[in-house]
Order: sequence, then structure tokens, then C-alpha cells
Amino acid sequence: MATARAFTDEDLRMLVKGQTPDDRALAAHKLCRSIDRDDLSREELVRAQEILRLMAKDATELVRRALAVTLKASPVLPHDVAMQLARDLDSIAVPVLSFSPAFSEDDLIEIARSGSAAGQAAIAKRHNLAPSVASVLVQIGSEETVRLVCANDNAFLTEGDLRTAIDRYEKSEPLLTAIVYRKTLPIAITERLVTLVSETLRDHLIAHHAVAPDLARQITAGARERATVDLVDQAERASDIAAFVSHLNRNGRLTASLLLRALAQGQMGLFEWGIAELAGVPHHRTWLMIHDAGALGLKAIYERAGLPSRLFPASRRRSAPGGVCSTSG
Repeated sequence: MATARAFTDEDLRMLVKGQTPDDRALAAHKLCRSIDRDDLSREELVRAQEILRLMAKDATELVRRALAVTLKASPVLPHDVAMQLARDLDSIAVPVLSFSPAFSEDDLIEIARSGSAAGQAAIAKRHNLAPSVASVLVQIGSEETVRLVCANDNAFLTEGDLRTAIDRYEKSEPLLTAIVYRKTLPIAITERLVTLVSETLRDHLIAHHAVAPDLARQITAGARERATVDLVDQAERASDIAAFVSHLNRNGRLTASLLLRALAQGQMGLFEWGIAELAGVPHHRTWLMIHDAGALGLKAIYERAGLPSRLFPASRRRSAPGGVCSTSG
């Protein structure tokens, strides 16, 4: 008879009166495996579930953990026992939250709202995560939880959910990477990601999601333009303009477009120090060539800086008297 194999009197005695926690945990593991594997009658299943309820209330953590780990994905685990384990220590709650079919969507939402970060992360990795649960996790979860939801392609996320995830953790490269590598993305999300991610991730977006290469280049150019404006603004606040310009040059950001933008915004100091840096000429000599040597002087230092000739006419107009205000050297 299945009952005789599943839980003998000796097993029950060991569970209740085992000399050590390890003995009792071993008995609990054996009982749980038998209950999960044996073909129990209705009466036997009722009795077995009563035993599981006793285990869930056991004072020994090892016993409760043996129950949680052994029956984490079993349909025989009663709903009330699953809920009790879900509110236990993380080492006990995480296995059942990750796999147990006993929970409803409402259960998981309630646990996510009131549980630990580890519990939220466990829910985020569930197979076929319900849309309502995924949405709540995106709204309230930690960065790691939201990353796990976005990395779970079995979690259905609406465009609004993805927008919320990006709004909350726009600076998180792991999160953005998880979103980029989802199987499908709304085009509005794809276009937003193009402005936020690295070139490698941008290439993946163009190759695997609905965004035209021309549009990607346009969006990226817009992002660079905004970054250029920000750098010019930073230069105005820099206490050491020479060090600031040198830093830009080392990082490949001291470009012709940046210097032209500086002129357009009246930042002659940034233009002068930038030309000096690129040309390898002291600032005071660069200043003289720009302001006191006429057009030929500007052209000579401009060419020595290695800047594109096509932009020289615009630079000459803006650096001429009346174009922008000069600063003293």
C-alpha cells in the first residue's frame, strides 16, 4: 500500500523526536519525496498534507527547508503551506516562490509587496510570469529585481512596463542590456534605447528589433549633439579650463564640432584652449594667432590643430570681431 511506503510510523517518530536537527531534516526529506512520488489515494493525500502542515510549523529551520526544497515544484504542496513557507526565512521562501504552482497571481503580488528583495527576485524568475505580477515587480522592485523581470522572456511586459523600468533605472547598464536582449520590443522602446545604450547594444537593436539604421544614426547624432552642448556648459564652470580641455582630448571628445559649438555659445576660452591643445602650441601663442595675426594666423593654427577645412569658414566668421566676444589671453 502506498501509505506504508510513504510515511511509516518510524519515519514519523524520527521527524518528531529525532535526536539531532540533521536526523529530523533527513526524515522530512524522505517523507516529502515519498509523498511527492507515490500514487496516493484521496485519504492518503489528506493525511500526507496534514503531515506537511506539521513540518511547516517545525521549529527547526532544516526541517522547514527540507520541505521547501523537496516540494518546491510539487502540486501536492497545499496552498496554505506554500503561503506559510513564502513568509519564512529567505532560504526557505525562495525555493517555493521560484517554482511552486500553489500561488495565485494575487498571492504573488501580495508577497512581492510585503516580502524581501530575495523573495521579489525569486518571483521575477518564475516561468510564465503573469503580466499583472510582472508589472508590479517593475513598479516596486529593486534594480536587480527589475533586471530579472526584463531578462525573463516568459514574463509579458507592456510598453508601459518597459518605459517604467527605463525611467526608474536609466543609468543601469545591466538593466538596459536585459531589455535590449528581449525577444520582442515595441518600436517606441527600441527608439528610446538607441539613445541610451552602448554601440554594441545599439547594433543588436538594429539587427534584431524594428528600427531602421538611418533612424538609429539620426537618434545617435542627436544624443551626441546634446552631449556636446553639455560639455560646453561644463567648460564654463570648469575651474581649470586647461585641465578640462586636456581631459577631453585624452578621451577623444575634443572635436571640431565641440569647438564650433563653443564659438556659437560665446565660449571663446574653450575654443582658444582647445585649439592650443590640439595644435600642441602654448595658449598665449595660440591666442595671438587667433586674435592678433589676422585671418592667416587663425588659418595656420587651425590647420596645425588638424581640424577639418570645411568647418574653417564658420569658425573664422564666429571668431572674427563682432562674431563672439574674445577673452584676454
